[in-house]
Amino acid sequence: MRLTLIAAVSAVALLGGAVQASAAAPLTTATQATEYSDAQLQAFGTAMTAVRAAAPTDGTTPNADQQAAMAAAVASSGMDITAFNALATAVSTDAVLQARLAVLATPESPAGSVAASVTDAEVAQFGAAMVQVRAAAPADGATPTTEQQAAMAAAVSASGLALDRFNAIAGAVSTDERLRARLELADAKGG
Repeated sequence: MRLTLIAAVSAVALLGGAVQASAAAPLTTATQATEYSDAQLQAFGTAMTAVRAAAPTDGTTPNADQQAAMAAAVASSGMDITAFNALATAVSTDAVLQARLAVLATPESPAGSVAASVTDAEVAQFGAAMVQVRAAAPADGATPTTEQQAAMAAAVSASGLALDRFNAIAGAVSTDERLRARLELADAKGG
């Protein structure tokens, strides 16, 4: 068990780096990411939080008490150590799993808010429109020209979103962590 949990501690270190570098990580297919249910990801997230708290912060090998605390954290999540390690490895290398875990780890958008009302289809439409809007916008942050404004409006229109809905979602993205996580998940899935 000691060697197995050392692998878990290594996965903790890898996961921290992988989550930070997820934009640079190669994307995997959505079918690989769907091998794990939301319940499994939630159990993993709970276990990972407790394992991180029990693991040594200086990168050293965990002592016996830390090993026991990490094993207990994994067990209390309902996972066994083998499943935990397998999921830690998968999450550390799969951008879609990382994004799904991030969505599950964020609080729900407040009921009645714009963010709570955004559908999955609108998330995809908004993400696609933002790519085009950014491409049409001035790179230096200057006020867009008339032509750039027209190109940005056309990008929004082509996405299928009404301009006022696009603007409402854009405002909500800046303040709602869950909506940002949902957009990152859509981006990781490739649309």
